[in-house]
Amino acid sequence: MSIEREIKLALPTSEHGEIAKDLTQRTGREGRKIQLTNVYFDTPDRALAKAKSAVRLRGTPDQWLQTYKTAGESTDGLHNRHEWERPVAGEALEIPALLEICDDEHAANALSDAAPELAALFRTDFSRVIWDIEIDGARIEAALDLGEVVAEVDGERLTAPISELELELKSGNEEALNILAAQMRGAFLYLQPDDASKARRGYDLCESKVAGSNGGVK
Repeated sequence: MSIEREIKLALPTSEHGEIAKDLTQRTGREGRKIQLTNVYFDTPDRALAKAKSAVRLRGTPDQWLQTYKTAGESTDGLHNRHEWERPVAGEALEIPALLEICDDEHAANALSDAAPELAALFRTDFSRVIWDIEIDGARIEAALDLGEVVAEVDGERLTAPISELELELKSGNEEALNILAAQMRGAFLYLQPDDASKARRGYDLCESKVAGSNGGVK
């Protein structure tokens, strides 16, 4: 098991160029760009969401990865959560492989119970530009994401925008993560902490259709 520690900062889509320019100057090199497609799965009654966890398939230029996460804690944009990840042969979940490495009993039981009914629920499609930053011996990955959350609900295509900067601690002291976030927010006042994960936004998008059909009551 690993603990994912990252700070998520929302920004207007029009400001991506300025953030990219700043990160390029900080690192002395252009960011590397990749296109990501993530498919999130749950049961019809949202068993994983109720267990405060999420499972996804991520398609990268090189391979497919499956990831299982717990919701963890998020405060002022800082997210701390358990994460288990394994490569898969293709665009399909391999739940037994995730259960082998999931060392949290509650999370493992939730995934095992949900497995027979798991189905694709929504996806996130976005471009990501990545820079590696070192601060006081710590290594931080800065990822600038731009795209959308997409859900098909009752034959209707629903979308929500993705526009954020993720600062993820790869190694070293967590204080370095706070320092970089403070520097970025000091330089760009429109950067705002965001406690909602992409998965949370996907669930909210699916539920918005239900809320709309029931007079706004969720």
